[in-house]
Amino acid sequence: MRFSFQLRGDVNSKRVGDYLKKECLKAGWEYRPDDPEIILSIGGDGTLLRAIHKYIDCLDKIMFVGIHTGTLGFFTDYTQDELELFLDDIVNQKPYIEESPLLEFDIPEKEFKDYALNEIRIESLEKTLYLDIYIDGEFFERTTGSGICLSTQAGSTAVNRALKGAVVDSGLQVLQLCEIMPISHKIHHTLLNPYIMKSDREVVIRSVSLHNAEACYDHLHIGLNDVNEIHMKTSEKKVRFVRYRTYSYLKRLKNLY
Repeated sequence: MRFSFQLRGDVNSKRVGDYLKKECLKAGWEYRPDDPEIILSIGGDGTLLRAIHKYIDCLDKIMFVGIHTGTLGFFTDYTQDELELFLDDIVNQKPYIEESPLLEFDIPEKEFKDYALNEIRIESLEKTLYLDIYIDGEFFERTTGSGICLSTQAGSTAVNRALKGAVVDSGLQVLQLCEIMPISHKIHHTLLNPYIMKSDREVVIRSVSLHNAEACYDHLHIGLNDVNEIHMKTSEKKVRFVRYRTYSYLKRLKNLY
């Protein structure tokens, strides 16, 4: 197996990486940072997100496994106290591959396209946004507030959860739309509740002005000045997580809170 690393950058994660590099070489793996088959992400969920975006153009050739040394490790399968278990598993266990589809969003006016594992947020902390939401070409509602968040099943436990969205069980391929600090009164009101929809829906956001707004996706963001329309849908790109052991989704949830 050809492997490489994505490190959190702190001294502890580097120490863990040095140790795993030595032991993986002993196990017969090849250290190939220019042509890896598997990325060992050592840190937390943020480290894993950076790894995914680093290899976004070759996800069909690369798998990821997370080792938790950070503050949050929802996507990680091992902690730094389980390094020996990880090393034993890569020798003795047959892994299975778990795939998570990405969100794709397109900004035609900027000729810009990118992807997100967790969510895409159209938001502004400086001004009220007036966003017209279309789903599969049909007008759904106009939301007034700080913005909207469109999340995947994987991202349902991230910002979506902070917005009081539903946590979606593993294996369900859906999209979830939440409003961010909506303004609602007797003259103007919206659904307000999270809306869970089929994963093959396409969501289009239109606005007269998105000045001072941003599209925030995973740990990245892009300004939306001079933008009036954004397209979002489930991508054909998928992140492949290599699992050497069964780690229940319910246990991941309990570790989260």
